Amino acid sequence: MSDNPVTLEFLARQQTRLLDEMASFRDDMTVMAAILARVEGSVSALITEVRAMHSRHARLERRVTVLEDGR
Repeated sequence: MSDNPVTLEFLARQQTRLLDEMASFRDDMTVMAAILARVEGSVSALITEVRAMHSRHARLERRVTVLEDGR
């Protein structure tokens, strides 16, 4: 057996340490969720931007095709 007996004081310190670590983990998860939300918003905006660019290029292509066919 160990020379250091397990006391209520020791268990209380361990429980406090675990609770502190859990709080730190919860804070880390909140930060990561906020970062993910920001990235998701950026991706959504990027999709809208790419669709608008595609539409613009498609319209330009149609105009060029009309000009080329008119020759």
